[in-house]
Amino acid sequence: LYAYAEMAAFGEAAPYLRKSEKERIEAQNKPFDAKTSVFVVHPKESFVKGTIQSKESGKVTVKTEAGETLTVKEDQVFSMNPPKYDKIEDMAMMTHLHEPAVLYNLKERYAAWMIYTYSGLFCVTVNPYKWLPVYNPEVVLAYRGKKRQEAPPHIFS
Repeated sequence: LYAYAEMAAFGEAAPYLRKSEKERIEAQNKPFDAKTSVFVVHPKESFVKGTIQSKESGKVTVKTEAGETLTVKEDQVFSMNPPKYDKIEDMAMMTHLHEPAVLYNLKERYAAWMIYTYSGLFCVTVNPYKWLPVYNPEVVLAYRGKKRQEAPPHIFS
């Protein structure tokens, strides 16, 4: 991957293209239990994060981050990726690739105005409905001559 120090070439666009080194380190060190951390189908929110409380005869009880307790069928619970995958640039690299993981990643990246994300060979773009400094001349130059894997996701890559 493109070195974090070299992100300076992208100028003011850098925070719109890749999470910071500080954020990356914090995510790697965040506590995480792979056996109990899940996404669960939610009646209003589509999917929410939660922790498995119990499993019994095809039903799973999950406590959501908002404090709700939901009991659902096993097929409505999806394993969560470790925090180091939060805002991942290429979703094909995820350990668990399913609808809630994809939606969560796109939502988190969009909330940070990172509108470009790879999914394997495809570049997924979420319209920000506002101007972002990701098309400035310095950004064009920073992508020139770079292979796709050598720079953050972008339409120029």
